[in-house]
Amino acid sequence: ATGFWPVYNEYQKDLADINKRIGKLIQSYAADYEAKTLTDEKAQKLINELVAVEQAEGGLQASYAPKLIKVLPAKKVARYLQLENKIRAVIKYELADNIPLVR
Repeated sequence: ATGFWPVYNEYQKDLADINKRIGKLIQSYAADYEAKTLTDEKAQKLINELVAVEQAEGGLQASYAPKLIKVLPAKKVARYLQLENKIRAVIKYELADNIPLVR
């Protein structure tokens, strides 16, 4: 536990940074959606940021897996990453359910 919590807290801090990027992305899209001002150029910027955020999220897990393995048995790390993935999936589902498609 003493080795896990510092790694967990660091991971959550880095994940919060990614969440902020997602929030900004959603706010930007929502503003353009409401104002009906989403151009192809703005859509391309949104696409680029979405891809970058997804890569950052995957990279975050890849960079923290070895850190977690140092402080926990592999099965516990696998369980922890599964739980994180499930939580992220629920959040993404709720976001997807509430964000209208581009028109």
